[in-house]
Amino acid sequence: MRSALGLLKACHPEPTAAVTTVAALLAVATGRDAGGTLAVGAAVLASQLAVGWCNDAVDATRDSAVGRLDKPIVTGLVARRTVAAAAATAAALTVPLALLSGLPAGSVATLGLASALLYNWPLKSTIASVLPYAVSFAALPAFVVLGVSRPPWWLVAAGGLLGAGAHFANVLPDLDDDARTGVRGLPHRLGARRSVAVGGGLLFAATATLALGPPGPPSWTALLAFAGAAAALAVGGYVAGRRPTSRAAFRSVLLVAVLDVALLLSAGHRM
Repeated sequence: MRSALGLLKACHPEPTAAVTTVAALLAVATGRDAGGTLAVGAAVLASQLAVGWCNDAVDATRDSAVGRLDKPIVTGLVARRTVAAAAATAAALTVPLALLSGLPAGSVATLGLASALLYNWPLKSTIASVLPYAVSFAALPAFVVLGVSRPPWWLVAAGGLLGAGAHFANVLPDLDDDARTGVRGLPHRLGARRSVAVGGGLLFAATATLALGPPGPPSWTALLAFAGAAAALAVGGYVAGRRPTSRAAFRSVLLVAVLDVALLLSAGHRM
């Protein structure tokens, strides 16, 4: 029971649930039937579990060094090797689950998983740390849509921009701890203030692409979502700029993701 609870906490449940839900809703918006939507959800969930567990297993020594008591491996709730084994199992399951949507879609999903795992090691501590986020987030909508049609350019571009922005927002609260353990990704090299600005700009560009990218004039839904994203990013950026250890920027990313789902649903008939 303790190990099960530890695995649940180690899988990064917030982003795992958010990304899986986004993928399932996009599958519905693009015309997937119940079976297709279930296949998408299962593949994305397995992929997210693999990435989350791998992250905690790889970072266990680093997390212990800085006293991360929110990490179940550090507190002894679950063993590192158990988390590593769970990550390997989830990664192995992702490939056949993704192939249920066809070879092109399955190949893109596998690319997205490989990219995310490469972030955990070795790219996390390099200037290229943003690239896995951009590639994996671009691969997600491409995977979902490839099961039924060809993904439009604006959908893939928006995914990449959203992923790149999410990287900056996600790293901000951990800058000090990362510096103590030698992590030197792109946000660490830019510093907190510039990372807030760059991350906010990328997220705003993602929302603009979703609002203005589909053919025809933007709908009122798109314009309202665009305004809401701008407001959320402004508030999150302001709070994070004053308190870099705050998770306000990360939470604003989740809010923007919800708004982007609304944009995707409203534009689903154009895909």
